[in-house]
Amino acid sequence: MIALGTRVTLRYRLPPGHSHPMTDVIGELVDNGHVVSVRASDGRVVSIAADRVIALKALGPRPIRTLEIRSLERAAADGWPGIEQEWIDGWLLRAGRGFTGRANSATPIEPHASASSLEAITGWFARRSLPAVLLLPDRLLDVPPGWTSRDETLVMAADIERLELPSESIAVVSETPDDEWLGLYNYRGTALPDGAVEVIRAVRDGVAGFARIGSAASEMLAIGRAAVTWGSDGRRWVGLTAVEVARAHRRNGLGTRICGELVGWGRDQGATHAYLQVAASNVGAIAMYRGLGFVEHHGYRYAAAPHVSANT
Repeated sequence: MIALGTRVTLRYRLPPGHSHPMTDVIGELVDNGHVVSVRASDGRVVSIAADRVIALKALGPRPIRTLEIRSLERAAADGWPGIEQEWIDGWLLRAGRGFTGRANSATPIEPHASASSLEAITGWFARRSLPAVLLLPDRLLDVPPGWTSRDETLVMAADIERLELPSESIAVVSETPDDEWLGLYNYRGTALPDGAVEVIRAVRDGVAGFARIGSAASEMLAIGRAAVTWGSDGRRWVGLTAVEVARAHRRNGLGTRICGELVGWGRDQGATHAYLQVAASNVGAIAMYRGLGFVEHHGYRYAAAPHVSANT
């Protein structure tokens, strides 16, 4: 039995009178009972009685186009924009007082971005007392000669319609992170540095939500951040970040639950797709996200100028 949501090719018999006896459709399997239904890439759903089906075959994941990588990276950049942004020759530059690599890096989002702008990029960061760091998604630009790459990261994504979300919410979502929320969030296991809160709260052309399960009056169990922004292709994305579960309550499903709560909140804000970023080496987290229904979209890595290190 092929699971719903799988990309398939469906071959089926046409009714009498057609110029040919059968045809095919490729898309997502949405029903596989007495009626077999496939959602094609243009959004239409083809539904065929099971007795007319000639063949139903699972295919590999749909290839991701470079345009889609650019679009998701634009949504992600707006969802974690740092404090200051500027475009230079197709590169989107962000500065956030050194807190996180994403908020303090340059990304070649537009097709005309090239290595010829590295001097201007390096100068922009130097004027802000920051090292020049590049965030380089797959297929957009290679690591420049002499620069060192680090922190391979996997971007995972999902169509929200395919995800099984909590039917009832047990989380509280607020517009800003309060002291209780911040008290549970430790960036990469360390306390937040000065200026971090402004970076965490920032969102560009969108809305951010800060979810929690539990409270200081009882016990803070889990937190997470979501940002709803637009991709350049018109898709509305919700991005999940800052997911944290209290140490004493880990491996009890709370990470999965807070992610589901955040995606549900994003859906209520109009998002149709969800994404998250995870270290490529974090096999446990990747397995959890796959269990939620997320799939690999693309990867990225950071690149630093020679002899320069940066906070990730």
